[in-house]
Amino acid sequence: MDLLDGIYTRRSIRYFTDEPVDKDHLIEMIKAGTWAPSGLNNQPWRFVIINDRAMLIKLSSLTKYKRIIEESRSCIAVYVDKKAMYNDVKDHQAIGACIQNMLLAAHALGLGSVWLGEILNKSDSVNSLLDISDEMGLMAVIAIGHPADRKATSKRRDISEVILKEI
Repeated sequence: MDLLDGIYTRRSIRYFTDEPVDKDHLIEMIKAGTWAPSGLNNQPWRFVIINDRAMLIKLSSLTKYKRIIEESRSCIAVYVDKKAMYNDVKDHQAIGACIQNMLLAAHALGLGSVWLGEILNKSDSVNSLLDISDEMGLMAVIAIGHPADRKATSKRRDISEVILKEI
Protein backbone atom coordinates (compact mmCIF):
# COMPACT_ATOMS: atom_id res chain seq x y z
CA MET A 1 0.00 0.00 0.00
CA ASP A 2 1.31 3.43 -0.93
CA LEU A 3 1.96 5.50 2.22
CA LEU A 4 -0.17 8.49 1.20
CA ASP A 5 -2.96 6.20 0.00
CA GLY A 6 -2.88 4.48 3.38
CA ILE A 7 -3.11 7.79 5.20
CA TYR A 8 -6.01 9.01 3.07
CA THR A 9 -7.99 5.75 3.12
CA ARG A 10 -7.59 4.71 6.77
CA ARG A 11 -10.83 4.95 8.73
CA SER A 12 -11.84 4.23 12.30
CA ILE A 13 -13.55 0.83 12.17
CA ARG A 14 -16.14 0.10 14.85
CA TYR A 15 -17.75 -3.09 13.49
CA PHE A 16 -15.84 -6.34 13.18
CA THR A 17 -16.31 -9.89 11.94
CA ASP A 18 -15.79 -12.90 14.21
CA GLU A 19 -12.49 -13.79 12.53
CA PRO A 20 -9.59 -13.79 15.02
CA VAL A 21 -6.63 -11.46 14.57
CA ASP A 22 -3.33 -13.17 13.85
CA LYS A 23 -0.78 -12.62 16.65
CA ASP A 24 1.87 -11.72 14.07
CA HIS A 25 -0.34 -8.84 12.90
CA LEU A 26 -0.66 -7.51 16.44
CA ILE A 27 3.11 -7.70 16.87
CA GLU A 28 3.58 -5.91 13.53
CA MET A 29 1.25 -3.13 14.69
CA ILE A 30 3.27 -2.70 17.87
CA LYS A 31 6.52 -2.76 15.92
CA ALA A 32 5.19 0.02 13.65
CA GLY A 33 4.21 1.98 16.75
CA THR A 34 7.71 1.73 18.17
CA TRP A 35 9.11 3.38 15.05
CA ALA A 36 7.32 6.64 15.86
CA PRO A 37 9.57 9.57 16.75
CA SER A 38 10.15 10.32 20.43
CA GLY A 39 12.11 13.07 22.09
CA LEU A 40 15.67 12.00 22.92
CA ASN A 41 14.62 8.63 21.40
CA ASN A 42 13.31 7.71 24.88
CA GLN A 43 10.61 5.44 23.39
CA PRO A 44 8.21 5.81 26.35
CA TRP A 45 5.50 3.50 24.98
CA ARG A 46 4.47 0.20 26.51
CA PHE A 47 1.70 -2.19 25.43
CA VAL A 48 -0.69 -4.82 26.71
CA ILE A 49 -2.19 -7.21 24.13
CA ILE A 50 -5.64 -8.47 25.08
CA ASN A 51 -7.06 -11.45 23.17
CA ASP A 52 -8.89 -13.30 25.94
CA ARG A 53 -12.67 -13.01 25.42
CA ALA A 54 -13.43 -12.88 29.15
CA MET A 55 -10.89 -10.09 29.64
CA LEU A 56 -12.26 -8.16 26.65
CA ILE A 57 -15.76 -8.36 28.16
CA LYS A 58 -14.46 -7.08 31.52
CA LEU A 59 -12.53 -4.30 29.78
CA SER A 60 -15.62 -3.32 27.78
CA SER A 61 -17.53 -2.61 31.01
CA LEU A 62 -15.16 0.31 31.69
CA THR A 63 -16.26 2.44 28.73
CA LYS A 64 -19.41 3.76 27.13
CA TYR A 65 -18.06 2.18 23.91
CA LYS A 66 -18.69 -1.26 25.38
CA ARG A 67 -20.01 -2.78 22.14
CA ILE A 68 -16.88 -1.92 20.18
CA ILE A 69 -14.56 -3.71 22.60
CA GLU A 70 -16.96 -6.64 22.98
CA GLU A 71 -17.13 -7.12 19.19
CA SER A 72 -13.41 -6.63 18.61
CA ARG A 73 -11.23 -9.72 18.42
CA SER A 74 -8.28 -8.07 20.17
CA CYS A 75 -7.33 -4.87 21.88
CA ILE A 76 -4.01 -3.23 22.58
CA ALA A 77 -3.77 -0.97 25.61
CA VAL A 78 -1.17 1.72 25.00
CA TYR A 79 0.72 3.09 27.98
CA VAL A 80 3.35 5.70 28.65
CA ASP A 81 6.10 4.64 31.02
CA LYS A 82 6.23 7.52 33.49
CA LYS A 83 9.80 6.63 34.48
CA ALA A 84 10.94 6.99 30.85
CA MET A 85 9.28 10.40 30.41
CA TYR A 86 11.24 13.63 30.38
CA ASN A 87 8.63 16.12 29.10
CA ASP A 88 4.85 15.67 29.35
CA VAL A 89 4.01 17.38 26.06
CA LYS A 90 6.75 15.75 24.00
CA ASP A 91 6.12 12.30 25.45
CA HIS A 92 2.36 12.52 24.95
CA GLN A 93 2.93 13.69 21.37
CA ALA A 94 5.22 10.68 20.86
CA ILE A 95 2.48 8.35 22.11
CA GLY A 96 0.03 9.95 19.65
CA ALA A 97 2.48 9.35 16.80
CA CYS A 98 2.95 5.77 18.02
CA ILE A 99 -0.81 5.15 18.01
CA GLN A 100 -1.18 6.67 14.54
CA ASN A 101 1.56 4.35 13.23
CA MET A 102 -0.30 1.42 14.79
CA LEU A 103 -3.59 2.41 13.16
CA LEU A 104 -1.90 2.78 9.78
CA ALA A 105 -0.20 -0.60 10.19
CA ALA A 106 -3.55 -2.22 10.99
CA HIS A 107 -5.00 -0.69 7.83
CA ALA A 108 -2.04 -1.87 5.73
CA LEU A 109 -2.51 -5.40 7.13
CA GLY A 110 -6.18 -5.43 6.12
CA LEU A 111 -7.42 -5.01 9.68
CA GLY A 112 -9.82 -2.50 11.12
CA SER A 113 -9.05 -0.53 14.25
CA VAL A 114 -10.28 2.36 16.32
CA TRP A 115 -8.50 4.52 18.88
CA LEU A 116 -10.59 4.63 22.07
CA GLY A 117 -9.78 7.49 24.40
CA GLU A 118 -12.93 7.78 26.51
CA ILE A 119 -11.77 4.75 28.52
CA LEU A 120 -9.10 7.03 30.05
CA ASN A 121 -11.85 8.19 32.42
CA LYS A 122 -11.46 4.78 34.08
CA SER A 123 -7.69 4.39 33.73
CA ASP A 124 -7.23 3.33 37.37
CA SER A 125 -9.80 0.57 36.88
CA VAL A 126 -8.18 -0.50 33.60
CA ASN A 127 -4.78 -0.69 35.31
CA SER A 128 -6.26 -2.74 38.12
CA LEU A 129 -8.02 -5.11 35.71
CA LEU A 130 -4.88 -5.61 33.62
CA ASP A 131 -2.63 -5.72 36.71
CA ILE A 132 -0.48 -2.82 35.52
CA SER A 133 1.47 -0.63 37.95
CA ASP A 134 0.80 3.06 38.51
CA GLU A 135 4.18 3.77 36.88
CA MET A 136 2.35 3.25 33.59
CA GLY A 137 -0.12 5.85 32.35
CA LEU A 138 -2.93 4.60 30.13
CA MET A 139 -3.00 6.60 26.89
CA ALA A 140 -5.55 4.67 24.80
CA VAL A 141 -7.05 1.32 23.98
CA ILE A 142 -7.04 0.27 20.34
CA ALA A 143 -9.84 -2.12 19.36
CA ILE A 144 -8.82 -4.38 16.47
CA GLY A 145 -10.51 -6.88 14.20
CA HIS A 146 -11.36 -7.71 10.64
CA PRO A 147 -13.69 -4.99 9.33
CA ALA A 148 -17.34 -5.97 8.87
CA ASP A 149 -17.64 -3.19 6.27
CA ARG A 150 -15.02 -1.28 4.28
CA LYS A 151 -17.31 1.33 2.76
CA ALA A 152 -16.73 4.07 5.34
CA THR A 153 -16.02 7.50 3.94
CA SER A 154 -14.97 10.72 5.55
CA LYS A 155 -14.41 14.35 4.70
CA ARG A 156 -11.78 16.82 5.74
CA ARG A 157 -11.79 20.58 5.75
CA ASP A 158 -10.38 22.22 2.67
CA ILE A 159 -6.69 22.98 3.07
CA SER A 160 -7.45 26.71 2.72
CA GLU A 161 -9.46 26.48 5.97
CA VAL A 162 -6.61 25.11 8.07
CA ILE A 163 -3.60 27.11 6.90
CA LEU A 164 -3.40 30.21 9.07
CA LYS A 165 -0.86 32.00 6.89
CA GLU A 166 2.01 31.47 4.53
CA ILE A 167 4.97 33.73 5.12
